[in-house]
Amino acid sequence: MAAPMTPDQWLKALREEGVTDIVEMPGWRTNNRNHVAAWGPVHATMVHHTAGEGSGLPNFCFNGTSDLPGPLCHDFLARSGRLYLVGNGRTNHAGRVASNAYDAVLNERATHPKPGPDALDGNTVSYGLEVENSGAVGRDWPAKQYDVAVRVEAARCRHHGWSADSVWAHKEATRRKPVDPRIPMDQFRDDVAERLAHDVSWNPGDTNQEEDMPITDADAEKIARKVLTIDGVIANPVSGTDNSHIALMTSARNIEIVVRRLETKEAAQTAVITALASKVGSGDDTAEIVAAVQKAIADAVIKVDVDINGGGAA
Repeated sequence: MAAPMTPDQWLKALREEGVTDIVEMPGWRTNNRNHVAAWGPVHATMVHHTAGEGSGLPNFCFNGTSDLPGPLCHDFLARSGRLYLVGNGRTNHAGRVASNAYDAVLNERATHPKPGPDALDGNTVSYGLEVENSGAVGRDWPAKQYDVAVRVEAARCRHHGWSADSVWAHKEATRRKPVDPRIPMDQFRDDVAERLAHDVSWNPGDTNQEEDMPITDADAEKIARKVLTIDGVIANPVSGTDNSHIALMTSARNIEIVVRRLETKEAAQTAVITALASKVGSGDDTAEIVAAVQKAIADAVIKVDVDINGGGAA
């Protein structure tokens, strides 16, 4: 659980996450229902659809109705991808929610159970994003709108240090909203998780960014074993020292080898050779190792597993 974000923190997080088309509705910073009941601590961020479409929705979300006073969310996302900042504090977006549903997001479980009876005040513990969509079968979310929705929820999670499993849908929180929103939430959370796995400057489709974190000793050993024992070409390249090629690569902890995201087998092989050579002292041993690896590459089809944690071959 965490203290809610301030307006300035929220704007900063959005802009860093790449959300640039933002409308600050006049008065949004103090538009809330804090006088009615508690706001925070929080540990959830909820996705809704509006169940209607039209240019009047930002004002509707800001003001609400006599039966359900606004704000009705913290943020409203138009189909164009424009984000309207609506409220800051307690908002009338979630209503009562099921205990088991909130327990899942609170503990960041990958499985979101069918909600039980409503028992908790969801408005106290959860942010709310309203996405403009009629909710009709087959009514899509435009790519730009979907991308911004992912960024919005990633910004919330990144600020608080939450995983994507802190994101829930209204339909996952209560039986009252069985199709709100009509998108596959597991895929949506996967897309939020993908953003969180990268720096805030990352964009879907980027393939040439280097990883910020150095490889681990275990990863280095896996890389060495994959490349240096291909078809038995290299059994023990440094004479008289058992498995010293593994030790050399294991000591390469601080070399940023971007094996996971290299686009071709050739690039992966070159990276490994360069890293290995840089960790070995000068002399015949270094040349012998590099020559052996180069010969293996020339003589065989090398299947480098780009995902060194067990993914498919490159």
